[in-house]
Amino acid sequence: MRKSRWMLCVAPLLVSACAVEMPLDTDDTDALDDLTTERAEQPDDELVGSAEQPLYAGVNGDACTASPYNCKLRVTGGNRVATNDPDDDNSWGLVLGVPIRDGHGNVVGTSSRTRSTFNHGQTRTFAGETHAFAVSTSNSSAGWMPLSSILGASSFASKVGHVSAKGVGLSKMACYAVRNWHDTNLEFKKVVHDSTATHERAGDYLPLVRANGGRSANLAFNVPGFGLGGPAVDHFPAGTKFQRLDVPTDHGAPSIDVPLWVQDSAGRYRTQSGTMKFLYGYVIAATGTKRNGWMAYDALEVSSGCP
Repeated sequence: MRKSRWMLCVAPLLVSACAVEMPLDTDDTDALDDLTTERAEQPDDELVGSAEQPLYAGVNGDACTASPYNCKLRVTGGNRVATNDPDDDNSWGLVLGVPIRDGHGNVVGTSSRTRSTFNHGQTRTFAGETHAFAVSTSNSSAGWMPLSSILGASSFASKVGHVSAKGVGLSKMACYAVRNWHDTNLEFKKVVHDSTATHERAGDYLPLVRANGGRSANLAFNVPGFGLGGPAVDHFPAGTKFQRLDVPTDHGAPSIDVPLWVQDSAGRYRTQSGTMKFLYGYVIAATGTKRNGWMAYDALEVSSGCP
């Protein structure tokens, strides 16, 4: 007997995600058209991917799974810009009092942190100065920091590299915008089975309230739950337009779903509790820079006027 395609994955040691039905507001007509197409293309029992699946070369890198656009930032070396100390946590010392910027170049705070980690391959120019993408800042979010604020800036510059997700030739789908709210029931669920990390939360991909009082959300290079890291590559405030693209995936539908996990009786994140859908697309920053990547459907709402 064939299992229904509406059934959730229940073998966490074997799979990291599965295709499932996701709730959607009935007046979201563009999005309904998109997801209706997905359901028509979605074969029964098709698994989206597994952390144990072999990786293959794709469009966004040489180590991909579930989609040629769902790839590691780099094949070896991890997602962080490494320091010269192999025993530390790859955190770099910082100069105090410098501006923190979002993906539009807006100043969202002033740095009071003495250290932070930075994701590999991410540099942009704001106010005539090269910035690097910090995983955490004193705005309680990721953000862009001036390269000159990093202690050992010349060493950092030689290590950071450059990686950008691609989207040339992909057809446009619905237009979305970053929500000015989030589902608090999702925030503390984990996106990685049996996670013991401080983060690896669904909240890492939601528009949370930051230290400056505004909401903002991460644009990710890949989808969490596949052993790729789910690293953020940019960060945008509520209201930012996100143009969804018709991304190819191994299971056919233009999105990827990952299971969410809550604590079991032993206090470990091994009990599945719903899923989180990720869409691929781009943001055109206020600076004119196009930034491709994945965003959680739960961070978005249907909108119009995407560039």
